[in-house]
Amino acid sequence: MNETDITIAVEDAKQADVAALMAEADAYLRTLYPAQGSFPVDVTALSAPGVVFLAGRRDGSLLGSVALRPIAAAHAEVKRLFVHEAARGCGLGRRLLGTLESEARARGVDRISLEVGIRQPQAIQLYRSVGYRDCGPFGTYRLDPLSLFMTKRFTP
Repeated sequence: MNETDITIAVEDAKQADVAALMAEADAYLRTLYPAQGSFPVDVTALSAPGVVFLAGRRDGSLLGSVALRPIAAAHAEVKRLFVHEAARGCGLGRRLLGTLESEARARGVDRISLEVGIRQPQAIQLYRSVGYRDCGPFGTYRLDPLSLFMTKRFTP
């Protein structure tokens, strides 16, 4: 799959194909973590005021998505970065994250944080490769042996 064929745009998360992609993400996470270690986020939360939802599409088909949720002044959280299995390996996750960071900067965000499960080495590698560093829990999160917390600050 050629990554230049994929467009990324801000969209409304309340779409049937978004719900289907989130169900796919949840099913994948259930293969990695016990029920008490999984914290799914539904399309309603991804459509809340202030949340920016990005969709990656090829010929109208949803291949991946990510959301940015504000958590404090100038601080936001990456939520639900997920790429459909058939679209992995073409750089879509990296492109979604880069576009999300551009959207964050345009909205005055100077710090982005995220929580990722420790059993997702590809995701952790992606985040580290673009400058995210380990940190402690933020917002309402608490320490969890299955979670890794990461953050990235933007310099002016």
